[in-house]
Amino acid sequence: MRTTLSLEEDVLHRAREISERTKTSFRHVVNEALRKGLDSIEPRQKAQPYVTPSRKMGLKPGKSLDSINDLLAEIEGEEHR
Repeated sequence: MRTTLSLEEDVLHRAREISERTKTSFRHVVNEALRKGLDSIEPRQKAQPYVTPSRKMGLKPGKSLDSINDLLAEIEGEEHR
C-alpha cells in the first residue's frame, strides 16, 4: 500500500544509512522499524491456547469390548469385513 509519511531529517538519514549498509530497500527498513516500534508501544497479545475439555467416554449399556468383531458387526452391519 502506498502512503505518504513526513519523516524528520535525522530519521530519514538514519533509515537511508541502514538501507545502504544492509543492502536492503528503504521501504523494508522503514517497515521493520515501524513494526519494532509499534511492538514496543503495544506488544501483540499472545493468543490463548484452545483447550478441549476431556470427558469420560464409555460404551452404551449392553455393548462390550470383549469382541471387537462382534461390536463392529453390531454397529456397522455384517458387511464391515
